[in-house]
Amino acid sequence: MGPDPEHSAAGEPAISVRGLQMTYGEHAVLTGVDLDVHAGEVVCLLGPNGAGKTTTIEILEGFRLPSAGEVRVLGENPAEGGDAWRARVGVVLQSWRDHARWTPRRLLEQLGGYFTPYATADRPRPYEVDWLLRTVGLTENADRKIGTLSGGQRRRLDVAVGIIGRPEMLFLDEPTAGLDPQARRDFHDLVHRLADLEGTSILLTTHDLAEAERLADRILILVNGRIVADGSADALTRQVAGSAEVRWACDGERFVHATADPTPFVRELFRQHGDRVTDLEVRRANLEDTYIAMVQRFESGDRTAPQLAEVSR
Repeated sequence: MGPDPEHSAAGEPAISVRGLQMTYGEHAVLTGVDLDVHAGEVVCLLGPNGAGKTTTIEILEGFRLPSAGEVRVLGENPAEGGDAWRARVGVVLQSWRDHARWTPRRLLEQLGGYFTPYATADRPRPYEVDWLLRTVGLTENADRKIGTLSGGQRRRLDVAVGIIGRPEMLFLDEPTAGLDPQARRDFHDLVHRLADLEGTSILLTTHDLAEAERLADRILILVNGRIVADGSADALTRQVAGSAEVRWACDGERFVHATADPTPFVRELFRQHGDRVTDLEVRRANLEDTYIAMVQRFESGDRTAPQLAEVSR
């Protein structure tokens, strides 16, 4: 993916977190989070409710002070970031208080003006409003009052508001909640464009594991206030379950067999039994299986890598 010259020249990650802790009274929400996000990388933060995802994101955005630890976003401590730093960061929250009497075009023009003083030769700001409206699919509704838009259309506007300043670092909190399938696909294309062509670093949270698998270069799993897994969806799945499960029926009997290499097994199965083999199914563990297995293992207090002995639903 294309690097961003403004913060990758020195090789510093877009996000660098070491020993992050957050305590509310006697309740420890984050107990020592370490993570990096690099330029142009799409990283998805997964975890059960209460694991500390929102707290982590709010600290990275500069909206909350940590109890302990070192946090750097685009080379600065978010808690001390000024207007110039803030102009380089985009945020798409789960919900947004609408300016109901404004139109999308007017709102984006107004907000875009705030980013003009922070334009650079390498990164002009803001995005051109008509282009952005087309990109998020709001051209036909650009001049309607925001209060008359549907929930999905407002969500498209949320995304436009979050990226109007052409951010180098983009935080997305449940970004496709409320979007229809076509809008969700359009959004996925936009994320890939931002990362691949703009060099934008993206950290997102989602409960849609299929979405995480499609979008993320790396997946972080947060459990009990600590990152317990870090890797691509494929790498995490291989770590948890290296074998596939083959199911079939033959002469009225049903069979299940686990194997690390299902192709030769299936080939031999047909060589021996031919057309008598029916209802053949080959299934590998997916990200959902991996996520559930890891969360259950770490919530139980077992710190060893979980293994999926059974991957059937």
